[in-house]
Amino acid sequence: MQRILSISGLRAVAGDGLDPCFLVEFASAVGTIAQGGKIVVSRDGRSTGEMVKQAVLAGLTATGCQVIDAGIATTPTCGVLVTALGAAGGIQITASHNPIPWNGLKPFNSQGGVYNRKQGEELLALLESKKFRYVPWNQIGTVEQLESPAQPHFERVFKLVDVDAIRAKKFKVVLDCNRGSGAVATPKLLEELGCDVIVMGGKPDGQFEHTPEPLAENLTSLCEAVRKHQADIGFAQDPDADRLAIIDEQGNYIGEELTLALAVDHVLKQTPGPVVVNGSTSRVTADLAAKYGCDFYRSHVGEANVVTKMQEVNAIIGGEGNGGVIEPQVGYVRDSFVSMAYALDGLTSRGGTLSQWVKSIPSYSIVKSKITCPQNLVQDACEALKKSFPDANASEADGLRLDWENSWVQVRASNTEPIIRVIAEASDATEAENLCDKAQQNIRQALGL
Repeated sequence: MQRILSISGLRAVAGDGLDPCFLVEFASAVGTIAQGGKIVVSRDGRSTGEMVKQAVLAGLTATGCQVIDAGIATTPTCGVLVTALGAAGGIQITASHNPIPWNGLKPFNSQGGVYNRKQGEELLALLESKKFRYVPWNQIGTVEQLESPAQPHFERVFKLVDVDAIRAKKFKVVLDCNRGSGAVATPKLLEELGCDVIVMGGKPDGQFEHTPEPLAENLTSLCEAVRKHQADIGFAQDPDADRLAIIDEQGNYIGEELTLALAVDHVLKQTPGPVVVNGSTSRVTADLAAKYGCDFYRSHVGEANVVTKMQEVNAIIGGEGNGGVIEPQVGYVRDSFVSMAYALDGLTSRGGTLSQWVKSIPSYSIVKSKITCPQNLVQDACEALKKSFPDANASEADGLRLDWENSWVQVRASNTEPIIRVIAEASDATEAENLCDKAQQNIRQALGL
């Protein structure tokens, strides 16, 4: 069984952990926490999505919830709808960037953000005890279909940018939805911003045309399309459209890390304020915060941890270096829509090309890798790495992070996959690659992998 269950939600493979009985129980736990209130449900385009949704609806209505069914919609849209409709919570049905056979459940709290640690632990305890708030026959919940679910999301995003000025630029954009949930509304979002949009993977059926994680090696066709169409910019969403990778006008992948960096640069230039990122995010955001005289904070890895820290320090913007921008004025959730809008607004206000904008911000090279590793060996991996680099400044609050004056490396367990992630950053690409390679070799040797 490949079921991955944590405070972040559930991911599993249909027929191997993603079974209807457990899905009903998970939804029943969410309904119990919501005390039978209003719950937004949406999903990405995976072929298993309808089966999963029916089980989720059964669990929620059995606990007396009023379900708002938003159909196929992005994860950030689900978060926006929770607050726009005054709901008690939400469930996004998605396995994000996991392969096609996977699906999962991502619960939202009443603030439109993912469950924090306390809420996640409450959900896990309910799943263990099975003390669900099932109601009698005359209190069973209802299901209501929602028309135009993305419209409230559009409205919040458009309030943050100069829509008329963007429209006047008539940007040519290549959009790679990769047959994910972004295909439903993202083309319309860009068209309403006056863009000439060329869409790749525009059918939201979950039959991904390439490996779904928006990394450089998976986006060669998008880079080629940007060059072919002589576009101003290329956008690539992951399957649930909370993450975004960007391609410049020359067809170069500029890296997921720069999605957040560009948004931070654009926002702080207009309205300075605190910035929060996680411990695996590039130093470029810290440099930008310093440039604008803003407070900068790091949280543990994980969207919920970033959001908790953002709320604690009243951050103006935050996110993760995986292409996930969190804009509180839209919602406390990673959001590819706001990332696109800020990129276009920045190009409009600055003038010039995207590659010129990228050259104006600090440059680092970050390398990300992963090793398949059982959870019970993660601590051993951290200890092995620490011994390998005795000259580093070690931090063990979130996995293990080793810092030097001009570089760092981190190893930590994934919350959503049976892997450990190895991330290294340095000012020089070769140095970063060598550091990441050495860390992986030491870990594999120590664990006999």
